Amino acid sequence: MDALAPGQISAPAHGLLPQTLRLASADASFRRYLRLERAVTHGGGTAIVMDAPPAHEDCRPFVQVAELMRAAGVRVPAIWDWDPANGFMLLSDLGTQTLLQALDAERPEAALPYFKDAIAALVDWQRASRPGVLPPYDEALLRRELALFADWYVGRHKGVALDAAQQRTLQAAFDLIVQRVLAQPTVWVHRDFMPRNLMLPHGGFDPARPEGRLGVLDFQDAVHGPLTYDIASLMRDAFLSWDEEVVLDITIRYWEAARRAGLLDAEGWAQDFGAFYRAVEWMGLQRHLKVAGIFARLTLRDGKPQYLADAPRFIGYIRHTAARYRELKPLLQLIDAIEGIETPVAWSLGRPGLG
Repeated sequence: MDALAPGQISAPAHGLLPQTLRLASADASFRRYLRLERAVTHGGGTAIVMDAPPAHEDCRPFVQVAELMRAAGVRVPAIWDWDPANGFMLLSDLGTQTLLQALDAERPEAALPYFKDAIAALVDWQRASRPGVLPPYDEALLRRELALFADWYVGRHKGVALDAAQQRTLQAAFDLIVQRVLAQPTVWVHRDFMPRNLMLPHGGFDPARPEGRLGVLDFQDAVHGPLTYDIASLMRDAFLSWDEEVVLDITIRYWEAARRAGLLDAEGWAQDFGAFYRAVEWMGLQRHLKVAGIFARLTLRDGKPQYLADAPRFIGYIRHTAARYRELKPLLQLIDAIEGIETPVAWSLGRPGLG
């Protein structure tokens, strides 16, 4: 805790007890989070110190988005103090249990109250959207993210050098994805709205009380972009997979809430869930390709192999979506070739004499 002394954060001023300092969590970036107790004279409980080295992390987006989310009614950490020069931030503690830890893919009925609250928070966040506030999720960013799949997953992780025809196939798929995604209405996008970044409150989950709602973390990369991104992230998680009937059920609930909020003003989405769901799938496909590339980069560049262990889940998502759309059949065949999966050949045999 002495490392905080040169900056603006004072342990005595906030009632922090340095001897209780311990690691709370670390994420895929250079940030890590530490938890420590507070003196009873300062309300007791615990606080979180975010350690974000200034050479690698810019905390200004975190501060900006935290304020935007709080103003929208979303439960996020309060920022009690900030030492920009040394990269430390003192935050309120939203809890020790992530929603991911509380979920069981075999018991979707138990997950429903949590997902309903997550949907409510997401719609509140999206309704508050204003243009020109957050960076745009534009074509350049979408393509940079898709390139991660080709560079890090295919080239470096799988060690596959695509020939000219395969490169054209991948680029054509990327072009289609970008075209479909950019046609969507735009809102504020959390960009990693998944159960691992949603926190159960200390005092127990009770969405009827503001302090009993799910807390939201890891929002510093928020942008202004496609409306379907966050619901695709929520239901096509990096670390947990649901049966499609569960995905459909929760996505329909989001669609109904977004429709009531007046967010669905494109391509007849407010009247046609099927059209909306197709847009969710195309958005999810972009995210799956990106994340497969990011997980490979985390392993090969940053020495975090635990992420790549979940890459097969994303390849499964990619193959599942590509198999549903005629335009994506070449992508499915390419993915199968990269993964060494034999694509079944369908034979049609006619009766003798019937020509």
